Amino acid sequence: MKTSAATALLMVLFAAGAWASDDPFAGKWVLDVQQSEYPAGSCPTEMVIEIETAGHGVRYKSDATYANGRTVHSEYTAEYDGNPAIVRGTRGMMLPVSLKRVDANTVIATYTRGLQVVARSRRVLSEDKRRMTITTVSKDLSSNSVITVGVYERRQ
Repeated sequence: MKTSAATALLMVLFAAGAWASDDPFAGKWVLDVQQSEYPAGSCPTEMVIEIETAGHGVRYKSDATYANGRTVHSEYTAEYDGNPAIVRGTRGMMLPVSLKRVDANTVIATYTRGLQVVARSRRVLSEDKRRMTITTVSKDLSSNSVITVGVYERRQ
């Protein structure tokens, strides 16, 4: 009886680990500037996102370069449980992010300041898992909605 319980526990742990390691968002993603839609002058000239599985979530790193030569780095580790995670960037702490998995190919990332949501990104994978589209809705300084659409191609 103890052997059956131990085997069952191992099967559950293996299944949980397999789910985490099979995260379709894991990989290296490169911004396709031509396919992306940003407000005038705000699109990076280059951007690379690297996502690795970490527990029941991901470890995220991104590096962007802009036309004026400015570079921005950000990284965090977050679970898909909706709890906020600390985001570190080029100049220190950034807005915290919380992740929620909608389905196998969709994740919602919510960025907050205090208790207020200031931006929400919807990450969607294409059917073949080779393209990730990140649509972000945020507010500008005049509280107008700003929508950006970043299209990323999977790279090896």
